[in-house]
Formats: sequence, C-alpha cells, structure tokens
Amino acid sequence: MSVLKINNLHVSVDDKEILKGITLEFKTGETHALMGPNGNGKSTLLSTIMGHPSYQVTQGSITLDGEDLLAMSVDERSRKGIFLGMQYPEAIPGVTNSDFLKAAINARRDEPVRLFDFMNNLDQAISELKMNEDLAHRYLNEGFSGGEKKRNEILQMELLKPSFALLDEIDSGLDVDALRIVADAVNKMKEENDMGLVMVSHYEKLYQLVKPSHVHVLVDGEIKAEGGYELVEKINNEGYEWLVGKQDNSDLIEKLFGFGGK
Repeated sequence: MSVLKINNLHVSVDDKEILKGITLEFKTGETHALMGPNGNGKSTLLSTIMGHPSYQVTQGSITLDGEDLLAMSVDERSRKGIFLGMQYPEAIPGVTNSDFLKAAINARRDEPVRLFDFMNNLDQAISELKMNEDLAHRYLNEGFSGGEKKRNEILQMELLKPSFALLDEIDSGLDVDALRIVADAVNKMKEENDMGLVMVSHYEKLYQLVKPSHVHVLVDGEIKAEGGYELVEKINNEGYEWLVGKQDNSDLIEKLFGFGGK
C-alpha cells in the first residue's frame, strides 16, 4: 500500500493565497472525491501535487510513502506513480499519440518496452475506450474534440498504470455514453492495479458510476466537510449554501457585543 499525505498545505498564485492549510491522506485502493464551488482550490490542489510551476507552496508538505514530493521535479513525480488527468489537455503538433505514450512508458522502465507488446496494449485500450482506430497515428490532442481529449487522458492512464490518478473534471465534455465508457475503464483499472483515485467533478453522475469511498468539500481553500457518499447526495440535493455560510464569526461577535471572542 502506498500513501500520499498532504499536511497543512498553503499554496499561492501571484501572491494570492488559494489553499489555506489543507491536510489530507490518500491511500492506494481508495477513491476520493474533491467537491466544492468553482474557484475554491480543487484544481489548484491537484496541480500542486503534480508540480505545476505556477503554484507556490508557502507552507506545509506533501509526501509519498515518506518521501518529499515537493522536492521532486514533475517527471520524477510521474515516475513515482503520480498521474494527472488534466481538465484542459494541451495539443502537441508533430508528436503522435503512440510516440508520446511509448516515451512516457519507457521513462518508467529500466528497459524499453517491446514494440509488439506496446502496440498490442495500445490497440486493446483504444478498443475498450471505443476510440478511433487511427488514434495512434494522430498528433497528440490536435484536432480532438473535448470528449476525445478526455478519453485520451484515460488511455494514457490505462497504459501508464499509476499508483495515484488525479482526475480533474474528466467528465466534462463527455456525453452520457462516453461517460459510462470512461467510468467502466476507470473502475477496471482500480480493481486490477489497486490504484488510488482522486476525482474532481461538479456532477453526481460521475460519482454514481465511480463511487468514492471518501468525500472532501473545499470552500475558500479550506476543507469544510468530509464524509462518505452520503455527502455527495446531500450536496446534489442542497448545493453548497449550508457550507459557504459556515464561517467563524466569534471575533466579530466580540467586537459588537463584548463577548464570544477566541
């Protein structure tokens, strides 16, 4: 079992603090959902774990099995088994999908993967995800629809077999049928590889298909609620108003009335 541990994490972007003391623990075999209103730190957290250079860690730590993840470069984090399924995958003209995937796989191996094995695994994954057969020869994400880009992220995950997969709104841009195909592929990988999964989504449908064992709600860069799947259902029915208004007003009460302060 691997453990990805986040302790008192503070993160800023352009001198503005986005994450304000996040403490979480993810283990392989677990499925975590990160929920919350737009612009409250969910994508920031995933990007920080992966090592995006725009996000500055000002306090706290992230460790993987006791090793300092923040001291590692992005490629080192990837080789350690961290994968980020991006909300907005970039297109890379001139680099075919197959060349990109083969290079990524070989970066994690002592010896290059055999071409026959690689192509066999790639063709099988493309078939399972019901993607176009010419995908291997197309340039990475160039001319892809939004749904194709998202399925291509899952294709990469299936071939790389990470210990922890961070999926940032992987369901956006997918129609109902494509969402079910992606969810089936993710569930299969979880079962076969004992993968740890962290998902960001605004929609209950994804969480119905890939059921989280742990749910965390971020509001204004802080964890405001935690629980199991029942928390997804509560938010789907009631929204976030009951959390957004959950502020510590003791200092204000003391100023107004002379009591109740910290």
